[in-house]
Amino acid sequence: MLAPERHELILRSLRRHGRLRVAELVAELGVSAITVRRDLAELDSAGLLRRVHGGAIGTSPAGRETQGSQLTIGIVVPSAASYYSDVIRGAEAMAGRYGARLVLGVSGYDVERERQRIDKVLEVGVAGLLISTALGDGAADQLDSRLDEIDVPVVLMERAFGFPHVAREYDHVRTDHAYGAMLALRHFAALGHRRVAINLQATVTAHWLRRGIESAAAALDVEVFLSPVDLPMRGDDPVALAQLDAFLAECEAFDSRAVLVHSDEHGARLVERAMERGLRVPEDLAVIAYNDVTAALAVVPLTAVCPPKFALGGTACELLLRKLKGDPAPVQHLSLLPDLNIRTSCGAVADAEPRVALFRN
Repeated sequence: MLAPERHELILRSLRRHGRLRVAELVAELGVSAITVRRDLAELDSAGLLRRVHGGAIGTSPAGRETQGSQLTIGIVVPSAASYYSDVIRGAEAMAGRYGARLVLGVSGYDVERERQRIDKVLEVGVAGLLISTALGDGAADQLDSRLDEIDVPVVLMERAFGFPHVAREYDHVRTDHAYGAMLALRHFAALGHRRVAINLQATVTAHWLRRGIESAAAALDVEVFLSPVDLPMRGDDPVALAQLDAFLAECEAFDSRAVLVHSDEHGARLVERAMERGLRVPEDLAVIAYNDVTAALAVVPLTAVCPPKFALGGTACELLLRKLKGDPAPVQHLSLLPDLNIRTSCGAVADAEPRVALFRN
């Protein structure tokens, strides 16, 4: 059967049923799923139907306005708060410029819930999907086929999956977190610090931060200590003080007066505890936080590496919208550079004289 004949049968069936599924068309037309998806893509481009997850729904040429006013984009993220709130706002602002709208799904960093949220968003009939998976790049071997099963265009945010973990290449927009780590270490080195203690929150970002720390430390001739202490996410955690004290003891043992902490919440609580123990910030202990969501609100405003969260959401959304409007650009892998916002917490310069009894009980 020739393509024009299949297209006519698909449109005729769509007029009867209002919605089609790929599996049903495979059985009806006697062709492969790949052929059916290609036919649906061609008809979608012609404005004769709209592709959705698993099939297609009816539309009219007039419904696909050049301003994108009828276009709906899905966005699935691990959280709608803190870091990702700015990512969502950036995507929403860009969608508004194109006259499109967003449909949000939140996974809570749960892999199974993420699968459900993706399915729910796709059922709405979105034309494309922005997604930051619950799994980070360091856990790509656990990804399975969830991305490759999505049959609308996908742009990844803060993820950079590639062969052999996915079957095809995806557009992605991510923060160069390795560069962010370099910014922090370079600032410490400029202040005269040669030993830096580091505590990384157990998040997907840590995968890239470790890479950046390793290369930056070698380039800057700075010694680093990566702490195994798991700082509490919440300051009211019953074990918070013990963990904070353990990390401060590590800083003392390493003879470090400079600390890089991921994230802002940890950095702010660490500063409070250091001051409770008689340390001056930044004179006795210089602190840089990573994320810059609430860093400026700390008791001592925190110098912080600031990923371009808002710009990341906007860039990813624009990349997807341009693709949906027929932009012939090749697959793009974009890295955005973070900034360093310098505040009060990082003014200390290491003394030439030996340090005496800075850490007191």
